[in-house]
Amino acid sequence: QVQLVESGGDLVQPGGSLRLSCAASGFSFSSYAMSWYRQAPGKERELAASISSTGGNTNYVDSVKGRFTISRDNAKNTMYLQMNSLKPEDTAVYYCNAGGQVVMFRRDWGQGTQVTVSS
Repeated sequence: QVQLVESGGDLVQPGGSLRLSCAASGFSFSSYAMSWYRQAPGKERELAASISSTGGNTNYVDSVKGRFTISRDNAKNTMYLQMNSLKPEDTAVYYCNAGGQVVMFRRDWGQGTQVTVSS
């Protein structure tokens, strides 16, 4: 059974930093590209960042380029998102899943982790 557990969200001031974690189980983590998605209030969920199965390739939505860094530890079945220079528009619930534009486990979304950027 696929399980995706996000953690690390918090309330942070603009310009601050957070590190999100995604603990995965129930599938061969190291075989899949993984991604972070986010859903802001009143908006559809969007793809924020992706990383290849080996970690050698990463991609980011333009709005987070240069501020966010996605990484993974295949030995720990865990993916991370380092978020720096946070802006109010980064406020959203952040989710992880396998895949990228095509989500692999559409019925197995985790609970997400809330990131709120506000002074």
